[in-house]
Amino acid sequence: MIRPLVAAVLASLAALPAAAAPCGNTGAGFNAWKADFAATAQQAGVRKKGLEALAQAQYATRTIAADRGQKSFKYTLDKFMKVRGADAIVSQGRKRLKSNPNFYRTLEAQYGVPAGILLTLHGMETGFGNFMGDSQIVSAIVTLAYDCRRSEFFIPHAIGALMLVDQGSITTGTLGAKHGELGHTQFLPGNALAYGVDATGDGRVDFYNMTDALASTANFLRAKGWQPGKGYQQGQPNFKVIQAWNGATVYQQAIALMAARIDG
Repeated sequence: MIRPLVAAVLASLAALPAAAAPCGNTGAGFNAWKADFAATAQQAGVRKKGLEALAQAQYATRTIAADRGQKSFKYTLDKFMKVRGADAIVSQGRKRLKSNPNFYRTLEAQYGVPAGILLTLHGMETGFGNFMGDSQIVSAIVTLAYDCRRSEFFIPHAIGALMLVDQGSITTGTLGAKHGELGHTQFLPGNALAYGVDATGDGRVDFYNMTDALASTANFLRAKGWQPGKGYQQGQPNFKVIQAWNGATVYQQAIALMAARIDG
């Protein structure tokens, strides 16, 4: 479930005034925009460390290039599965399930999400944690919040990233994907803030710890409406929850097909 304080903060973002400085399609106005956005962030509840991280954020040219150049979601399902290494993900997923069945059974008992889904997401997003990104999360997500293409979508995630800095889950130097996704399953920062789970009980939600990350992923899916014991292929109740994880149809289809092979 979403923590009540976090839910209230995220809900309030819709009512916040837009930053006075306009969005931009180059880095020319980035620093002026950041200065104005700091007031919006502070009003949303971002504190000293988060505001310092915002001030230090750099315009992420690689993020902009990646955002403009996305191609894989235009592939056919067969080509997408091949390019993303579906057979290898399924094989590794089965091995990981066999080596640690109690871990995945515990997650399913608590959240209702089967192992195949969690393992497929883990494999698809980061190769089971082997590569979790090489871009500074705060700079990437703040750049996307400034960029005119999808500013409205990314502003809440930029606020989320700054709040994650405040609470110690990430720092200005923490690395993730080029769109600011973080950890083993590549949460967008606003979702990480809302659905993060301290499954290890160490007092900190660490998305670079596999236990916390997969519990958080299961928590996200359950909160989005996952129905325990129901199917997740196209046309079945839980497929719409996979859609909540990623908006690309070919990605959704691939997740469902690979997960079934792992669970089977």
